[in-house]
Amino acid sequence: MTKALTVRTSTLPVPTGDFDHFLQVINEYPVLSAKEEKEIATRLKNEGDLDAARKLVLHNLRFVIKVARSYSGYGLPIPDLIQEGNIGLMKAVKRFDPEVGVRLISFAVHWIRAEIHEYVIRNWKIVKVATTKSQRKLFFNLRSSKKRLGWLNQAEVNAVAKDLNVSSKDVLEMEKRLSGQDIGFDLPAGAENDDRAYSPSQYLVDQTNTDPADSLELSDLDSYNRELFYKALAELDDRSKDILASRWLCEKKETLQDLADRYGVSAERIRQLENNAIKKIKEAVAE
Repeated sequence: MTKALTVRTSTLPVPTGDFDHFLQVINEYPVLSAKEEKEIATRLKNEGDLDAARKLVLHNLRFVIKVARSYSGYGLPIPDLIQEGNIGLMKAVKRFDPEVGVRLISFAVHWIRAEIHEYVIRNWKIVKVATTKSQRKLFFNLRSSKKRLGWLNQAEVNAVAKDLNVSSKDVLEMEKRLSGQDIGFDLPAGAENDDRAYSPSQYLVDQTNTDPADSLELSDLDSYNRELFYKALAELDDRSKDILASRWLCEKKETLQDLADRYGVSAERIRQLENNAIKKIKEAVAE
C-alpha cells in the first residue's frame, strides 16, 4: 500500500442527534457480497485507494451497531459505544488482507470489541473497577452470571468463581465494586479551578500502556501458532506422537527409559526419535 490509510471520522455518519435517523442512514448501505468486498479490499491493498477504505467501513457499520448494543448494560451512551467500535472497524480495514479468504467482519469483530472494551473500562464510574486481567474478566461476565438481583450467597459465589476460573475473593470484591456508589470519573463542569475538587481522572495511571490492538495481535498469533503445532503433531507417525505426548503433554510425564521399555529399544533411540519429532514440528511452525 503506497499511502497511509486514514478514514476521517468526519466522512462517516455520526450517531448523534436523532438516533433513528442515523440508523436509517446506515441501512442505506447494503451488506457487500463476498465478491464485492474482495474487489474493494484488493483495490485498497494494492492501490491505497482511500475511497475503497471508506466503502468497506460504511457498508459494515451496521455490524458495529450490533456489537455496540450488546454493551448497553454498562450505562454508557450507545452513540459513544458505536463511535469507539467504528475506530476498531477502521483499524481492522487497514490490516485486512482479502487474500486470506475470510470476510472482513469476521476479522474485524475482535478489533471492534477491543476498542469498546477499553472505552467501557476507561469510563466506568467505579474507581479502579478492573485493573487486572481476572478483574476485567469478572467485570464483563459477573452481571450475566448472576441469576437474580441482590447479593450473591456463598453457593452462588463459589459457582461463579468456578465458572469464570477465578477465586471466590475476586468475585466478592467485584460484586462489592459493582454495587457501590458511582463516582464521577471527570471533574464536574466549572470545578477545574477548585483546589478542593478531585476526580479519578486526575490520579488514575495506566500501568500497562498496552494498545488493545497489540494485545489482540499477540492473542491471535498465539492461537495461530497453536493451530500450526497441533496440525504438525497430527502429521507425525503414531510412535513419535506417543513419545511427545508422554514426554511433554501428559500431566504425569514418562522418562526415556519408560518409553524404551515400552517399545523395546534403547533410551538413546527414544531420545533421537523425540528430537526428530520436535525438529519437524519447529520446521512446520516456522514455515
